[in-house]
Amino acid sequence: MLSQTSLCQKQSWVDTSLIVRKTRQFSDVKIIGDYSLWLERRPDEGGRAVVVARDTQGLIRDLTPLGYDIGTKVHEYGGGAWEARLTPKGIEIIFSDRKKGGIWLSINGQEAQQWISQTVSEQGEELIYHYADFSFHPDRDEVFCVRECQSSGYESSDIVSVNPNGLCNIWARDSDFYAAPRPSPNGQFLAWYQWQNPFMPWDETQLCVIDLTTKRKWVLAGQEGGISLIEPRWAGQDLYALSDQKRGEKEQDRYWSPIRFEWDNGEWHTHILPSAGVEIGFPAWVFGQNSYSVFEDGRILARGIKDALPCFLMYDPKQGWEKLSVKASPEMVPCSVNKEKTVFAWIDVPQDAPPALAIGSLDGAYDRFRLAWELPPHVTKNDISRAISVHFEVEEGPSPLQAFYYPPAQGDHCWHQEGGLPPLVVLVHGGPTGQASSALSFKVQWWTSRGFAVLDVNYRGSTGFGRTYRDALKGLWGVLDVQDCCTAVKALIEQKKIDPRRCVIRGSSAGGLTVLSALASSKLFRGGTVFYGVTDLTGLVQETHRFEARYFDGLIGPWPQAEALYKERSPLSWPEKLTNPVLFLHGAEDRVVPLSQAKALADQMKEAVFHIYPHEGHGFRAPDVIADSLQRELEFYERLFSLDCE
Repeated sequence: MLSQTSLCQKQSWVDTSLIVRKTRQFSDVKIIGDYSLWLERRPDEGGRAVVVARDTQGLIRDLTPLGYDIGTKVHEYGGGAWEARLTPKGIEIIFSDRKKGGIWLSINGQEAQQWISQTVSEQGEELIYHYADFSFHPDRDEVFCVRECQSSGYESSDIVSVNPNGLCNIWARDSDFYAAPRPSPNGQFLAWYQWQNPFMPWDETQLCVIDLTTKRKWVLAGQEGGISLIEPRWAGQDLYALSDQKRGEKEQDRYWSPIRFEWDNGEWHTHILPSAGVEIGFPAWVFGQNSYSVFEDGRILARGIKDALPCFLMYDPKQGWEKLSVKASPEMVPCSVNKEKTVFAWIDVPQDAPPALAIGSLDGAYDRFRLAWELPPHVTKNDISRAISVHFEVEEGPSPLQAFYYPPAQGDHCWHQEGGLPPLVVLVHGGPTGQASSALSFKVQWWTSRGFAVLDVNYRGSTGFGRTYRDALKGLWGVLDVQDCCTAVKALIEQKKIDPRRCVIRGSSAGGLTVLSALASSKLFRGGTVFYGVTDLTGLVQETHRFEARYFDGLIGPWPQAEALYKERSPLSWPEKLTNPVLFLHGAEDRVVPLSQAKALADQMKEAVFHIYPHEGHGFRAPDVIADSLQRELEFYERLFSLDCE
């Protein structure tokens, strides 16, 4: 029996030395002329993020100088912290520095010039500003961006343009939040999208355009509310965006999919394009996301997701949508296009190989040219458990429920049971608008290489399945997500795929609340692990950062009118229901879910194990911390299963 033997002493190719080794992280892939560019985070440089370029000959070089770390604190989650353009001088990189703040410009990786500092004096007061989501003006040294003030007692967002002399012009400031300021190629217009509290950008936004000369402004879509418009993008004088408005006769037809706006005779005209029937786009937790590109002839190359699996799609105005033959697994922020050569780049995230940067063409050929990390040479395909997409019917709301099931790996470098059904680890993603991915992941293979099965649940409320699936969680967070996780586990038990006596559940952030609610309401789980999880909704709604300050209005109810419901859904209100053991892992520097949340609940529980990582924030990033947390969790489950055998 698994519970009678120490799991950590068994053979597994995923050990802590593999996790703590130095691995790259990729994001923000772009193509500028003949160059592929991306943001690369390097643990061997203290986690510093660097813009890197690869030319057509395969030569790779850094484009930001030593001493700078690309990043921004706008919306707390950041993203979109740099942009590039080709000039006679070379490749110019405009960026924000994670520690220095402000806006900087570097040419060909040379020493950076500061355009504007983080601290600005206004009317005799020192205000702290952060900048993100950059776009160059097509004709002059000027950059458009989102600016956020985070000074004590005063917080705001606007869209500004900044030049090398630090001159700052404000273009929009009448909304609570902004994203994606994008100038038209001829410099006449600036487009962006905006939203107001209590909505999040995946709930309700407005797509706006302003004439940069006359200052005339249009709200092109979203005036009546109820739709999410994201990722504005220009093709000549035409403006495109992703919209989740209804396009078919069924409400289930509401996927993020492109629409087009045409400028003609001084007015804007809307053209509703056919839905791709799959989700194109992601919830805007971070800036700079890029899910599609438009060619001058109206064709659209897009990264879509169907049944939680990624694919490339092409839209032709004459033929409609078709799936490309590129045998790739494109991650979010996937594709940027050289429109003359029809070459595009993305982050490739297959199920049985490490993430890699890739570049390909429309004929299906592609090259994975830079790995994030390498598999140990002795590891074979049999050592890796691949995701199986499974579905479960639910009684009410959008159905079926989707999840990824991973059976225990069967390779020579994995631990194998001597008989009986495997234990199960249930993964609950955060957000809760997140999404379970089938990409190769240590957090999955750690368990499957040790004889566990894993179930990664896309409970209703997850993205990638359309608006109806996403909205199903509204008002029901802590209820429907819990039901869905339990429904999936019960189905696996009925199918005799797992040991019903050895099921545990783990979740981070919003997923932590789901874990605690599942433990309190169901006897399915022997215990669980909560990573920087939510325990006190009333405290969180009063303490959390500006971007998420009204997020819970949609997930639970309007604050403070629904205060009683917030308390009812908060694990801190019912510690006596948490009778099974819980491991709490939290970062001391967490600003999104304060450490006090988990500590207050753990102190009232009889079966709680609590550990603090002093230098971590919301989401563990240091490899040694990730490795330590997995080892602690493994030993925690060992003890639980051993107790069952006593």
